[in-house]
Amino acid sequence: APPCALPVQICVSECPDRYATLLSAYGNAAALEYYRDFCTPEFRNSRKAPIEVLKDKECPAMLIPSTPLARRCFPAIQAKKGVIMVGNETTYDDGRGHRRNRRFVFPCRKANVVLETRQLAMKIFEDYTVSWYWIIIGLVIAMVASLIFIVLLRFLAGIMVWVMIVMVILVLGYGIFHCYMEYAKLKGEAGSDVSLTDLGFQTDLRVYLHLRQTWLAFLIILCVLELVIILLLIFLRKRILIAIALIKEASRAVGHVMSSLLFPLCTFFLLCLCITYWACTAVFLSTSNEAVYKVFNESACPFSGQTCKPETFNTSNVTKLCPDAQCLFAFYGGETAYHKYLIVLQFFNVFMFFWLANFVIALGQVTLAGAFASYYWAFKKPDDMPAFPLFSAFGRALRYHTGSLAFGSLVLAVVQVIRVTLEYLDHRLKAAENKFAKFLLSCLKCCFWCLEKFIKFLNRNAYIMIAIYGTNFCTSARNAFFLLMRNIIRVAVLDKVTDFLFFLGKLLIVGSVGILAFFFFTQRIKLVQDTAPPLNYYWVPILTVIVGSYLIAHGFFSVYGMCVDTLFLCFLEDLERNDGSAEKPYFMSQNLRKLLKKTNKGQPEA
Repeated sequence: APPCALPVQICVSECPDRYATLLSAYGNAAALEYYRDFCTPEFRNSRKAPIEVLKDKECPAMLIPSTPLARRCFPAIQAKKGVIMVGNETTYDDGRGHRRNRRFVFPCRKANVVLETRQLAMKIFEDYTVSWYWIIIGLVIAMVASLIFIVLLRFLAGIMVWVMIVMVILVLGYGIFHCYMEYAKLKGEAGSDVSLTDLGFQTDLRVYLHLRQTWLAFLIILCVLELVIILLLIFLRKRILIAIALIKEASRAVGHVMSSLLFPLCTFFLLCLCITYWACTAVFLSTSNEAVYKVFNESACPFSGQTCKPETFNTSNVTKLCPDAQCLFAFYGGETAYHKYLIVLQFFNVFMFFWLANFVIALGQVTLAGAFASYYWAFKKPDDMPAFPLFSAFGRALRYHTGSLAFGSLVLAVVQVIRVTLEYLDHRLKAAENKFAKFLLSCLKCCFWCLEKFIKFLNRNAYIMIAIYGTNFCTSARNAFFLLMRNIIRVAVLDKVTDFLFFLGKLLIVGSVGILAFFFFTQRIKLVQDTAPPLNYYWVPILTVIVGSYLIAHGFFSVYGMCVDTLFLCFLEDLERNDGSAEKPYFMSQNLRKLLKKTNKGQPEA
């Protein structure tokens, strides 16, 4: 087959929009004038025969309707009724009175793959254009549901937690029932017994829903998840009571600092600024290259492969010593010191992105911790609390703790950059046959993953100690670590159990909104059946709503999580300072204090 790329490379002002061949252009003055725009400057005043022009590589043999992409002209491929077309045509005139098939125009083997990917992207884009407002409505429903859930926790924490647990079990149970009914309904239908491996990857995911094996896989996954949750609830039933009491106390704290529920929006906005800065810098660095031209020739030439300038090439000594040499575009890049170290600048840009993103997250954590710590250590609540606890904590963090937050973020960013580097090396070494290198790389990836999780845990508690005492990062990290180690049983009992309950809350909101989106976009709700937009792939808006709902629910529950962690660390510090003496004032409700004291070092459970 002929090559996919034409041998003549020309920089043009715009891509060709029609079929044309050099032979046909010579017979038409207007066509030849149009053709000159896609030839080298030497051809403009040339009167050579077509065969000489092609031999000297001054013009391409043919022009193809193309579209610009990444400063390149690519054939304008599309498909109509399963027929691949280039420029709305399947054939073209070769200049000799014959019609050629488009296979001669675009013979690349992966043309169908490129076309299918392009069609998939266009259909997904079309689905977003007709369903974006319904997606926004779904996300608003998720936000309202999360807010109502948080408000109800303020007054009915115990009841809401148990309702949440029951609802999660019921939602999963309905999922199991629905999967079984779909599995049973497909029994005996033609083509439903085809295995997933035999079917392979299909761009239309609706095909998989007509297979029994798909619903069987969903059924098994949901059954395993349901069983795991039920077993955890059975074994953690007593610890759940303690976690509920701590959530009640956290609900009181959130009730006194209601503005904390909106603070994740500030963190989200700052993260968007970080992402925008990183993306803009990466694009500017990537596009700061310049066109590099090199000498190409067919015979032996001492200047072959050297850099040249098209403007002065014809008057240089190269053309005299090598008559068949040409100065052609090679690539975008550069040979200056800046261009040589461009990859280093991109690497530094990635590092700065991690550092800034971690700093923004740390600022949010220390702000929330400062607000909730002011609630805990207030003797009379809310009289002894600042008028605006969240803004006061935010101001203290910016004024006094910027260095500590930057240092903690720097440590975490270094580890994350090392992980990214290891992932890059793993990607490059996939084709390598060295098993020891792969094993060593896997071990390093696992170790640095664990290290990142540990540093995140340590930083989170260090920021709480910074918010309480105002000490530097290293001192706060050391004090928080040893405080948690002295109360490791309490940490194991409460921290993970409350995380589990918050996960169930997220699962309930995401599952409920996801099921509602599924029934709406698949037009299974009769009341709004005609309102649902026609879609190519209904999983596009459903997945978008599910992911967006999780992020929204995570934002609300992260406030509660930070509140629980802050109150818990404050309680441990309070317990060691006051030693539970009766004459010492209680900063936490006495019922919760008694429950927490039962989970001391010597006994994991009361």
